[in-house]
Amino acid sequence: MPHTDKPAVLITMPHSHYAEKARWALDRLSIPYIEAPHVPLLHRLATTRLGGGSVPVLAHGDDRFVDSTDILRYADASCGGDHLYPLDADLRLAVESLEDRFDEALGPHTRRWAYFQLLPHRAQLHHLMSHGVPRIESSLLTLTLPMVVLAIRKGLRITPDGAQRSIEHVCAIFSEVDDLLKDGRLYLVDGRFTAADLTFAALASPVLLPERGIAAYPKVQDVPSTMRERIEQLRDTDAGRFALRMYAQERTARHC
Repeated sequence: MPHTDKPAVLITMPHSHYAEKARWALDRLSIPYIEAPHVPLLHRLATTRLGGGSVPVLAHGDDRFVDSTDILRYADASCGGDHLYPLDADLRLAVESLEDRFDEALGPHTRRWAYFQLLPHRAQLHHLMSHGVPRIESSLLTLTLPMVVLAIRKGLRITPDGAQRSIEHVCAIFSEVDDLLKDGRLYLVDGRFTAADLTFAALASPVLLPERGIAAYPKVQDVPSTMRERIEQLRDTDAGRFALRMYAQERTARHC
């Protein structure tokens, strides 16, 4: 931990599932922090000042962490280790391999598919993106939302074909997790909650919309019918039920 009594500052966007991954780790390990949520585009003013790009970015004293995985590792090490990452080298490698897999092959695709479903619904989108942000940013979002939507569509290559490919990637990862769970295990690695479980649940959240989540997501009953149908299908898988159980049982604060 840095030599400072000041809490860490976590830069987020309200609806970011990668920010939720970082937030979950800090909450679980009871690491004091102040969340600073920003609307899309304006978030760059905060993250670039701290040496980052997108969210999340964590600043604690002189330390800067500009990746969700780095934030998890920092949180774990700050509490002495063996909380989110096992001390055993082989078990840690198994956890980190799954975390990397979910970061790269799940998170981008749950995001793209959810954006494709929600971008046409501007009022709902404004509500989600402005949750908890400074009032002036919420007001500015009213004017900049068309630009934000255009930037998201272009930056994430959101098209009907792209969304279809993404949901196929999501289903493939869910099938991989289904296979892991077939032996009756309660957690993905080491018989206990680790960064692998946290990462899967957090990055799957845009296609599950867990009630216990902290990220600014709509309720299942409030999303378009095509989105709701797919969410209900994914919830009714072993992987979906597992992620929702992680939120119900493990999305709580624990002390180091």
